[in-house]
Amino acid sequence: MTKYVLWGRYCPDVLEKRAPYRQTHLDGLQAQKEQGLLLTIGPTQDLTRVFGLYEAEDEATVRQLIEADPYWQHGIWTEYEVKEWIQAL
Repeated sequence: MTKYVLWGRYCPDVLEKRAPYRQTHLDGLQAQKEQGLLLTIGPTQDLTRVFGLYEAEDEATVRQLIEADPYWQHGIWTEYEVKEWIQAL
């Protein structure tokens, strides 16, 4: 399986805007982690960006997971990039 890096941006006022979707978002991430697809994910300290590491068959799978997330569907994440990652150590 290949590893992928996610970099994304949050909307302004993220703390207020994410509230209605947060539990569904977290439940989905937990399911991805249990399936071995999501290695880690979280916001930067200033709550402007999100960083994640996935392990999946292909980039399309990672993009499907991101775009099915309520944070993407409701504009909490406003943009994202996925790059294949080569783990050196």
